Amino acid sequence: MIVVLLGPPGAGKGTQAKRMGSATGFKHVSTGDLLREAVEDGTELGIRAVEYMDAGSLVPDDVMLGLISELLDRKRQGTGVILDGFPRTVPQAEGLDQLLEDRGEIIDRVIFLDIGEEDAVERLSSRVSCPNCGSVHNLTTDLPKVDGLCDTCGGPLVRRPDDEPEKIEHRFEQFQRETRPTIEYYRSEGRLETVDAGRPIEEVQKAIEMVFNRNSGPQAAR
Repeated sequence: MIVVLLGPPGAGKGTQAKRMGSATGFKHVSTGDLLREAVEDGTELGIRAVEYMDAGSLVPDDVMLGLISELLDRKRQGTGVILDGFPRTVPQAEGLDQLLEDRGEIIDRVIFLDIGEEDAVERLSSRVSCPNCGSVHNLTTDLPKVDGLCDTCGGPLVRRPDDEPEKIEHRFEQFQRETRPTIEYYRSEGRLETVDAGRPIEEVQKAIEMVFNRNSGPQAAR
């Protein structure tokens, strides 16, 4: 099973993808994960990606799609994959559809975590993360057990630079410009399931589980 999880900054994509992964055994994969693994493994695509990253350029779609193809080659039979935040653009969505069609596969779920900008700014401004293990806490809704320390590894919790209010606004503008058309692309084909992500984490998780239960079969292919 292949699941695409989309949403603006602050929608909780990473949090919900991890929870989905824990509940289902699916592999949670973000674009950052794909790039880091490829670079660390020194693959041909990883070497190409580094060249663009070192130059401060976006990694081309063909490289990202190649990394996803390699990921699907490696996954165990019957294991699901949750793509967190990819595809971001319509060309990426079209490329992913073509890649899967060539492999005889389809996207089984496209879930859009919808949240307003004001709620997202409030949520992200309260977010702190652990640079050691990547765990995330919210100082309003998900306090760490020990103030300032990660529940998972005990490392220090810090606010990411791109979670400053002015950076959040820029990220939202980028989302509206690049990813909103992708959401409409999936909506127009009847493949989009929308979940209100402005609610508490547990409620959002239950809503996602309802999406899975309501859709017992795969979504229609292109």
